[in-house]
Amino acid sequence: MPSGLVFDFTNMFGENRLQQDEVAQAIVECGSRADAAVRSIRAEGVAKNHLSKDGTPEHVYFTRMPYVAEGNPNTEASIIKLLKYSKALRQQDVVVFLGVGGSYLGNKVLFDAFGGCPWNTNSTLRQGQPRIYFSGNNLDPVDCNGLVYEVERLAARHAERGQKLKVMLVPISKSGTTLETISAFTYFFDVFQKDPDIALDCTVVTDLTAAVEQAPLLQLAQRFGWERFDIKEGIGGRFCVMTDPGLVTMAALGSDIEEFLRGAREMDRFCQQANLEENPALLNALLKYMAYRKGREIEVFMPYSMHLKSLSEWYVQLLAESLGKRYDRSGKIVNYGRTPIVAVGTTDMHAQTQQHQDGRLNKVVQFLEIANPEEEAVIHNPFADVPFFKKYDGLDMNKALKVALAANEAALSSDNRYNAKFTLPKLNEYYLGQMMYFLMLSVAYEGELADVDAYDQPGVEVYKRIMKAQL
Repeated sequence: MPSGLVFDFTNMFGENRLQQDEVAQAIVECGSRADAAVRSIRAEGVAKNHLSKDGTPEHVYFTRMPYVAEGNPNTEASIIKLLKYSKALRQQDVVVFLGVGGSYLGNKVLFDAFGGCPWNTNSTLRQGQPRIYFSGNNLDPVDCNGLVYEVERLAARHAERGQKLKVMLVPISKSGTTLETISAFTYFFDVFQKDPDIALDCTVVTDLTAAVEQAPLLQLAQRFGWERFDIKEGIGGRFCVMTDPGLVTMAALGSDIEEFLRGAREMDRFCQQANLEENPALLNALLKYMAYRKGREIEVFMPYSMHLKSLSEWYVQLLAESLGKRYDRSGKIVNYGRTPIVAVGTTDMHAQTQQHQDGRLNKVVQFLEIANPEEEAVIHNPFADVPFFKKYDGLDMNKALKVALAANEAALSSDNRYNAKFTLPKLNEYYLGQMMYFLMLSVAYEGELADVDAYDQPGVEVYKRIMKAQL
């Protein structure tokens, strides 16, 4: 692509894989219909037969997220508000984001990409921004109490200096009733407000248009005068990372929100302007749809970067909830969708590759690499008297990582196993915006190819009803 992002799908073709003539025919016959349907969603904000969980018509506005304009999910005023919030958070010591599903997974991608493990222990890296933690994504008392112990430890250290620890809780829930999120929020609020060494504040991210009497987070925000951000209609949780629920994490990190959206915007424009056979998101969807029809019902997403493991975890929800559907749009039972698998290189070359290489022929493996990582590590041998270590002297870990990916790729291809590779020139806000939006757009195209509703999740509602009744 003009931006430098590369999608190499060469290894989707070959013996016992896809053939160029059948793909060329599918682009004309199926690809053109999918492209027309997505163009209609862009223009009208409506997807065929899509209804909300209560059975009423619901818009689909994810394609409007990259464009900052009045009436879109992101406006000039909403971006200015986020930038001001970013500066305000510099007065906080700790921010705890509380969300589950799309209100957690996308935010964790942003944190891992631009903060990661060193963030909370490295004040130089933070440059005045607060420590960041995540909870409310599981009903796990051990995890919740672990965070309580950590925050109370920090509070005790501040108390030794005669200061209070400033803590911001940020519950993210459209309805304000999400079980995991509200349970954790209530628990932390109760514990932290009782601690004399903690100065507690809150920000709520919820549906600001909801009736207050039915929106508990809005009720609290009004009572206590808390800051609030909006969860827009027409943006499902798994798509929401480029709106307030995700961008509040970028604000806490002090990352470049506008570059993140610019990357997504330029990806969308490129896919709109490209010919069908050169539209990368459409091709990605079509190739995997065709591979699925040939029995490839599992998709392994394997970035070669620990900072992007959470991108794979976010993609699991995006793919599973969007395309894992019992019915097509005509009501026919199809039980469509690939099972997504999280992997990370080189770690899972020692854990999963045996199955990828020798197991059932039912997988597509999708690699992701960073062409130019910002950091390097070159090994210098400290054990000169031990001959074994001599071969490691001068080894560049980045080079070794690329060799490992290439070897995995070559091994799969030598056995005619489906695989493809994305390459980001580097990991920054712009390219992450491009990659995440690309994956969203690919899912939208595949929903049209398979004729399933990529924007609902009726299967999720089944367990929720059962669980609610039992609780």
